[in-house]
Amino acid sequence: MDFAAVPCKVREERITRLMERHGRELKRLCFLYLKDLSLAEDAAQETFLKAYKALDSFRGESSEKTWLTRIAVNVCRDMQRSAWWRHVDRKVALESLPEPSDPPETPDPTVMGEIMALSTRHREVILLRYYQEMEIADIATALSIPEGTVKSRLGRAREKLAKKLERWYFDEE
Repeated sequence: MDFAAVPCKVREERITRLMERHGRELKRLCFLYLKDLSLAEDAAQETFLKAYKALDSFRGESSEKTWLTRIAVNVCRDMQRSAWWRHVDRKVALESLPEPSDPPETPDPTVMGEIMALSTRHREVILLRYYQEMEIADIATALSIPEGTVKSRLGRAREKLAKKLERWYFDEE
């Protein structure tokens, strides 16, 4: 089916529904990748633009969330590969992270700081699994890697976080 095959009104209703349902979490995911609110907004907008153009090619082999996450991850990676990206200081304080739609019961910047300090490959599987609550198969689809690789990266990331946060959660008396 080509781009013009579905009437514009139907396409607009579908993309509007996707934006309402997944917009905030995709913008936050982009922020966690790019560490800049303006860039995250641009990446989220680019994600939905690409999704709008590809609505007819979405076959439903994965969830809409997985499909949009895959597009968003690729948009963020493309932005990080650009020449401009290498010449800009993007260090951002954790306090400036946008609020999640359902904030955790006991927010603590220590955990997020350690997650953000992980390598990209370990950070992205942790964020997709525990922040986006995606299943292993969906993460594999979103990142275009085998499920075994996702499991391996999650295991290594958990080990690293366990070492870094070993004494963090104990109250000292």
